[in-house]
Amino acid sequence: MPRKKPNKIRIEFRKGHQSQPRRGDLTSDYEKSKDEIDTVGSQRVSGKGDLTRRRTVRGVSTTPSENDTLGNVTLETSDNVLRGTVLRVHGVESIVLLDDGKELRCAVRRVLKNLATQQRHVVVTGDRVDVEPNGTDQGWIVRIENRRSELSRTSKKRRHVIVANVDQLLIVTSAAEPSIKPNLIDRILATAEQNHLDAAICINKCDLVDTVALQPLIGTYAQLGYSVILVSAARGWGIDRLKDLTKDRISVVVGQSGVGKSSILNAIAPGLNQRVQAVSAENQKGKHTTTTAEWFPLSYGGAIIDTPGVRQFQLWDIVPEELAGLFRDIRPFASKCRYPNCSHQHENQCAVKDAIADGRLDARRYDSYSQMLDQPFGGFVEESDEMPLPPAHQNSQFTDSDENDFSEDDFSEDASDAGLRDQAEPESTSDDDSDE
Repeated sequence: MPRKKPNKIRIEFRKGHQSQPRRGDLTSDYEKSKDEIDTVGSQRVSGKGDLTRRRTVRGVSTTPSENDTLGNVTLETSDNVLRGTVLRVHGVESIVLLDDGKELRCAVRRVLKNLATQQRHVVVTGDRVDVEPNGTDQGWIVRIENRRSELSRTSKKRRHVIVANVDQLLIVTSAAEPSIKPNLIDRILATAEQNHLDAAICINKCDLVDTVALQPLIGTYAQLGYSVILVSAARGWGIDRLKDLTKDRISVVVGQSGVGKSSILNAIAPGLNQRVQAVSAENQKGKHTTTTAEWFPLSYGGAIIDTPGVRQFQLWDIVPEELAGLFRDIRPFASKCRYPNCSHQHENQCAVKDAIADGRLDARRYDSYSQMLDQPFGGFVEESDEMPLPPAHQNSQFTDSDENDFSEDDFSEDASDAGLRDQAEPESTSDDDSDE
């Protein structure tokens, strides 16, 4: 019986995947030793042979792509592979939790690193991978499974995938120190809509402000169907509501530095002991205590991923024509404009602008949309984007004396809270993260 031929395919490697084999400085060598130099006749000057970016490998092609080979090719592996989840990535080393509960320190197979891709990193936290063990606690990542979901942004003109294979996005912001930035929330929400991820908004440090001032903003997001949870990680307010939200799901927390993402994780899972720091006393900004995205299993079911603070959040692969469709409140009006390619900026008979004039659409959300349209690769957190709130005082909604008398319902709102919807008013504040 004839032996079955192995599956071989031609794939694209990234530019500069190997050093140029041709020696340089041939002229200088000739000047030094005219009689001894012997130029090799097979030396290539053009980009052929070893310099080509296409290679033949063993594997199967799924959906060919000229720009991104990673994810479109399934490479052949040996039978001695174990499956696991990437917990965190430190430079060239990835920590993988195998399905049997064992952790391995793994490097990425060279052919995977050389595949043509627009991504900054081949392996990210949350990836499901196949590992070939190498010793007792080390191994090689030889295959990356197709991702069912991603959270990504633009960084240095390339795609920066922050995490993979998550169910929901928990956008963490703070009511004070630093102040809340609704425009940054809107950018992350647009990315969540693009990637079909559920999203919820968590406002931390609510013990530092008068929470009555937050009600219009909460009402705006609650009307759109987003859950909004008021939390104080320092006092334990709203933690039970967060546990219910994250139970049996894989969640990722995202937000600017200093808002208390790691503090919230320590509150819902006390055994994590994530390192935290106070914000800078000079500028009220965070100090980037968390340096890499890390995956943690939760004792009550599910998992949560902590991420470094972001100073900007640039949109990835979102064209202007589809941006309106990523805003839940603008989407219903966008289809009623006179012109099908209406940008909702300067055109006449624009249903979106008419809705703003009639008070049916939040003006602040429209300003946020316009800023994204003009600066899709912006997203820097500026002080002008902050929404200052009055500090907590004796007449505030909560004081130290009634700290133990409130219910969890006082710190959570979602689309089902009709009473809060009635209080929602259009905001007039305009707002708007590098992951180090």
